[in-house]
Amino acid sequence: MYALAINGSPRKGGNTEILLNTVLAPLAEAGWETELVQVGGKKIKGCMACYKCFTNLDNKCSVDNDVFNGIMEKMIAADALILGSPTYFSSVSAELKALIDRSGLVALANGERFAGKIGTAVVAQRRGGATMVYDTILKMFQMSQMIMPGSTYWNFGVGRNKGEVENDDEGLANMNHVGRTIAWLGAALAPVKDSFPVAKR
Repeated sequence: MYALAINGSPRKGGNTEILLNTVLAPLAEAGWETELVQVGGKKIKGCMACYKCFTNLDNKCSVDNDVFNGIMEKMIAADALILGSPTYFSSVSAELKALIDRSGLVALANGERFAGKIGTAVVAQRRGGATMVYDTILKMFQMSQMIMPGSTYWNFGVGRNKGEVENDDEGLANMNHVGRTIAWLGAALAPVKDSFPVAKR
């Protein structure tokens, strides 16, 4: 099993990265292959609504001069997707929004490539606004027929300066728990994974 975490924060070693690694740790302990990929701070364009992905049908976006297609290949291969973002004016980072829009459309165009995958959101916040970030990520997951596990609270961590989220014991405990829940869910779904009832549009 392969879990892919995608960091929408441009800040290396920041609070979002810490939270994502906390989710990945119990998955690695359970024997999953885990990977953290950086999109925040990288060159990635927004969706142009050209709909060429519906004619090309190659699991790629027609825009091929940024980081998107390499990340999309990993997203298709993953059994679980964990998207993380800081809270920027009550929304996701611009880079993560571009990834959400393009990956959701490419997955839809190519036969619902995210259907049946496990997906969750991770949000770093200074004080408020995280529910909008959380909602932005999970709405794409829900529309993509993904399975979204719950935890002990919403997956928020509180901290502004780099590393401050390490003081949020409840947030870190929640991240650890959601990682363990993904591991359990992946094991439970493994025998029936190929029979997921993908809805055709």
